[in-house]
Amino acid sequence: MTPSRNDTLFDQARAVIPGGVNSPVRAFGKVGGTPPFIESASGATLRDADGREYLDFVGSWGPMLLGHAHPAVIGAVVEAAQRGTSFGAPTEREVGLARRVVEMVPSIEKVRFVNSGTEATMSALRVARAATGRSCMLKYRGGYHGHADAFLVEAGSGAATLGVPDSPGVTPGTAADTRTAEYNDLDDTRRLLDDGRVACVFVEPVAGNMGCVPPAPGFLEGLRELCDATGTLLVFDEVMTGFRVAPGGAQERFGVRPDLTTLGKIVGGGLPVGAFGGRTDLMDLVAPAGPVYQAGTLSGNPLASAAGNAALAFIAEHPELYTHLEALGAQLDDGIARIRGTHGYPLTWNRVGSMASLFLTEGPVTDWPSASAGEAERFTRFFHGMLAEGIYLAPSPYEAWFLSLAHTESHMDRLLTALERTLATVFGASA
Repeated sequence: MTPSRNDTLFDQARAVIPGGVNSPVRAFGKVGGTPPFIESASGATLRDADGREYLDFVGSWGPMLLGHAHPAVIGAVVEAAQRGTSFGAPTEREVGLARRVVEMVPSIEKVRFVNSGTEATMSALRVARAATGRSCMLKYRGGYHGHADAFLVEAGSGAATLGVPDSPGVTPGTAADTRTAEYNDLDDTRRLLDDGRVACVFVEPVAGNMGCVPPAPGFLEGLRELCDATGTLLVFDEVMTGFRVAPGGAQERFGVRPDLTTLGKIVGGGLPVGAFGGRTDLMDLVAPAGPVYQAGTLSGNPLASAAGNAALAFIAEHPELYTHLEALGAQLDDGIARIRGTHGYPLTWNRVGSMASLFLTEGPVTDWPSASAGEAERFTRFFHGMLAEGIYLAPSPYEAWFLSLAHTESHMDRLLTALERTLATVFGASA
C-alpha cells in the first residue's frame, strides 16, 4: 500500500525535528496515528497534504476568532510585508496595537509586546517578583502558562511542601518557588498564601488546558480579595481568553480586574505574538522605564502588529460577532443535551462563550482531578472517530474547542451529527 503524503511527511519530519513536530501535542502522542500536515486553511476549514478537508474546531489553538485567512488580516499582513518584515526599531503599528489593547482590556494601562505567551507569562512573573520583593508564585493544577521553568511544576500537598519539577531540566531550586493549588478552591489558595511569601497568583480565569473549565461562582472575586488581603499580585493568564470570551477578555466578562494580564493568540491575529500589561506603576518597572529587564529583537514585529491591529479593529467594529458565537454555542448546548438525554451517555459539556469542551465522563468537571478522570482509551476512540467524520479536534482531552466567526449553524449541525454517530461507537448504541 502506498503511504499517504501525511505519512511520508511525518517520517521526514521525525528525521530532522524532535518527535516530528515543533510543539508536542501535535504529534498525536496521546491518541496515536499520523497527524495531518496542513497545507491550507480558509474560514472554518483545513485542507491536509492528502487533499482531505476538515471542519476545524482547534483554530490554531485559539487565535482564529475571525476564522482562517480572514480578508482584513491577510490584507494587512500583505501590505506590511511589502514595506519590510522586521526592523528591530519602533513602528507606528505597534503603538496603534498597544493603544487598542489599553482601550479594550479593562485592567491594562500599559502593555509590552513579546513573541509568545510563554515570554509574556515569564516576564509578568519577573515583574511581580520585583514589585513585591517575594520569590514564590502560585498556580493551579492543570493550568498551563507556557513552558518557562517556573510553570512546569506540580506542587506537593501541604502549605510548606516544595514543588517537584514536571520536566527534566527544571531544577529543584526553581520548583521550590512554585506552589500549586486546586482550581476553584479558595480554601486551598488561602492556605498557600497565608505565610506572605507568594509574589503572585497565576490563573487562567477560564481554564483551557485541562479542557474548558469555568470559574466557579465567586472564585475569581475571592481570588481578588485574597490577593488584596495578603499583598499578593493577581495575574490573569488571558492568552486564551483574551478577546475571545468578551472584547475585553474574561476580566470584562466576569467583572474582576487583575493586577497584571498576559495575552497572546488573538492579539496577534494569528501571527506569533504575546503581551503582558497592567497598572502603570507595575509596568513602569520594566526596562528601560525601570530596572526589570525584558527584551526581544522581534518584539513588536511589523507583520504581527499589522495582523493584530486588523483583528482587534474588526472585533471593536463588529461587537455582534459575540452574539453570533453565543448563538452557535447555545446550539451546541441544546444538541449535546439532547444526545445525552436520548442515549444516556456519561457526558459533561462545559462552555464559556466560544470556548468549550466535551468530557466523556459524568460531571461536574470543575478542577484537574475531575477533568482527568476520563478513560484515555475512550477519548482515543472518540478522537479518531471524529477525525474520520472530517471534524478536526485537539488530539488531547485536556484542550478546549474553539468556535469562530466563520462557523455557521450548518457547521454546528454537522458537528452534532458526527458527535452522535461517533459516540454510538464509543459507548455502544444501546448505552
